[in-house]
Amino acid sequence: MSSAELSKTTKAPTGEPYRLAEGELRSKLSGSTILILIGVAVILRLGQEIFVPLALSLLLSFTLAPIVSFLRKRSVPKIAAVLLAVVSAFCAIAVFSIVIATQVTNLAENIPTYQRNLVDKVHSLAQAGAGNGVLDHLSRAVERVGAEIQTRAIESKSPTAQTPTTREPMPVEIVTRSDPIQTLGNLLLPLISPFATAGLVVVLVIFMLLEREDLRDRFIRLVGLGDLHRTTAALQDAGKRVGRYLLMQLVVNTLYAVPISIGLWALGIPNAILWGLLTLVLRFVPYIGAIIGMILPLFLALAIAPGWSLVVWVGALYLTTELVSNNVLEPWLYGANTGLSPLAIIISAIFWSWLWGPLGLMLSTPLTVCLVVLGRYVPQFGVLDVLLGNEPVLEPHEKLYQRLLAGDPNEASDNAEEFLQEEYLVDYYDNVGLPALLLGETDRQRGVLSENQIILVASSSLSLVENLSDIAEEEEEEEENENETASDAGIETGSERELPDGQGRSLLCIGGRGGLDDAAAAMLSQVLEVQGATSTTSSYSDHAARGSLAFPIDGVDTAIVIYLNGNSKSRARQIVRRLKRLKPDLRVGLLMPTANGLDYAAIDSSEIDADFIETSIAQAARSGLVTSTPVSLKTVVRKIARRRLPSGRPSAASN
Repeated sequence: MSSAELSKTTKAPTGEPYRLAEGELRSKLSGSTILILIGVAVILRLGQEIFVPLALSLLLSFTLAPIVSFLRKRSVPKIAAVLLAVVSAFCAIAVFSIVIATQVTNLAENIPTYQRNLVDKVHSLAQAGAGNGVLDHLSRAVERVGAEIQTRAIESKSPTAQTPTTREPMPVEIVTRSDPIQTLGNLLLPLISPFATAGLVVVLVIFMLLEREDLRDRFIRLVGLGDLHRTTAALQDAGKRVGRYLLMQLVVNTLYAVPISIGLWALGIPNAILWGLLTLVLRFVPYIGAIIGMILPLFLALAIAPGWSLVVWVGALYLTTELVSNNVLEPWLYGANTGLSPLAIIISAIFWSWLWGPLGLMLSTPLTVCLVVLGRYVPQFGVLDVLLGNEPVLEPHEKLYQRLLAGDPNEASDNAEEFLQEEYLVDYYDNVGLPALLLGETDRQRGVLSENQIILVASSSLSLVENLSDIAEEEEEEEENENETASDAGIETGSERELPDGQGRSLLCIGGRGGLDDAAAAMLSQVLEVQGATSTTSSYSDHAARGSLAFPIDGVDTAIVIYLNGNSKSRARQIVRRLKRLKPDLRVGLLMPTANGLDYAAIDSSEIDADFIETSIAQAARSGLVTSTPVSLKTVVRKIARRRLPSGRPSAASN
């Protein structure tokens, strides 16, 4: 039977059929989810006139709901609280619009006075470019292209098509009778649409706030009656994230716009209030809003001042305020509470602006937050949380295993160093390194890893351990300093988390039955060295080829054999007995972490003549560093049947 056939007939580890079925189900759900999302996008695009007011109303309801709740807690009647919140919000929006309209009108009246400065700057730029001939070359190139196009157009005309005599075209003037009703309609119809949308939004917001509890119950009944706790958590999370984002963004934009307005006023920029208010609104647009808000005042500074110093000062004002806002205000007020990745914010801005234009661009972030919350709590839409959310999609040990499979120990080392900023090396190996190797061992047993991949994972793991040697040395120095300080103060060291001092101890870490075991042995050996012990390693290939001669046990008081394979009990017994025969006073322990659902912590170490059996690197290091009497090797009692001679008497050999 071939190896491929053998792998097909080999029984999968416990739980594997369920994982495969679950994976197929997820792929089917992901495909259907993508089709549903495409259909929803088409509907949103075609029904823009309907869904834009609904989206605006929903987001305003999220924003005003905390205000209504605050008023309700102060014994304000429900209808009065809703009306007060809505009227206050829309009055603020109206005042904001009136101020902007007034400032824009004032700016339009003063534009002709800025033309002279603009013309002077253009002339100065032309003169500056004339010295090196750049503008001259560009203008000549444009003239040559225009002349070439005109020549080709004349040549393309057929001589026969030209008539000897041409008549001048007769001017025709179309005169239409003015209809007063039609003229009035042309003026009013463009204004009706925005006012109608605004009125519809006001009505929807009022009814959404009044019927908030009823709408919540209907939504739960529609999508989540069978899982009330999950649906309730989704609604609370969506309301909290969206409401907090909009409120905090408004606060951040206000704190950004106020110093901008004051600074522009101090610099003498006209209509400073207008630019501050526009900056406040435009910063709701991710990334590009702040840039647009900065370009307009820069252009005005270019127009009103004869020199260039004012432009430089305005640019410095915006850049300074932007740096303070991005690095101080935003992390302090809301940070990453939206739950979106930076790439998701950009993609969502492109998508919603394609759907609904500039309004969709402003609403892109809060709408995408709602989609991420939907994906987080509704399993069928989990792809949204994976694609758009900022939560890690791979566990640390899964990420490490993926990097080891790719043969990239450098990135794995970078991730390890981030982990080790807050944890110790032994914690990293127990929580990340060893579980990653167990994933590789599980894949090896399933037959999905080739021999080259196994070698690559093992060699990458050894490179990772080597890259972390500097951190191991730093921890070793810290351990020595702590021990010296505790010794001088007469304090005993060694808590449950801390490992025993390894000074004067010599240990040997042995890979049990493969390259992955060798990598785990290297991790354990490094942890032992951090504790001050002398530790060496012996690879599986060495003792598999050379037998007992490969074990450097001279001067070693404890040997620890590592088996990641959960079905290595017989092999473990053989190597333990071999080591104890070579050196009877040698302590021999086993590191056999949980694999394939088998927990060897529950096995009596006396069954395989081991001094200890541990399931983690920390436990193995602790047991290996303690001083105790080694377990004696059990002698095998053989029962030999007594042979009898033909006469029935026992033989002399039997006596």
